[in-house]
Amino acid sequence: MRTYDVAPLFRSSVGFDRLLDLLSQAERAEATAAWPPYNIEKVAEDEYRITMAVAGFTSDEIELTQHATALVVSGQKKSQESERHYLHRGIAARTFRQTFNLAEHVRVTGAALENGLLTVDLKREVPEALKPHRIAIDGTQAALGQDNAPAQVEDRVKAA
Repeated sequence: MRTYDVAPLFRSSVGFDRLLDLLSQAERAEATAAWPPYNIEKVAEDEYRITMAVAGFTSDEIELTQHATALVVSGQKKSQESERHYLHRGIAARTFRQTFNLAEHVRVTGAALENGLLTVDLKREVPEALKPHRIAIDGTQAALGQDNAPAQVEDRVKAA
């Protein structure tokens, strides 16, 4: 794998810290991050789904946590009261921790565990204030959130 030096980008960009940190983090990704296997799919324009193969785990042995722009999926098998004697053990029951970096305004809308597959539904919900809006030219429409009404000030001066 090639390594890229992103240091020059830090010197010539402003506000892209998170993106550059993600690039640096991708270089350090561990090989064990591939277990358990997972898919990431785009379901609709602003909807996504992560599907993880977690055979042998129950819903109370898996924990999902979203903190800001990070989704952490971790699983830990509970100790089995009766020790089993395996002749062959092909189903992995080891603990795992998988972190997914989410874009801003992406949140988890649901999760389900069925037939050994954990599905996590995600949706991007951009606040109305951050969506693009049309700006009037030549003052034909007052800007949102501004009240430039000098008449109120003049009325107070006349009253005094």
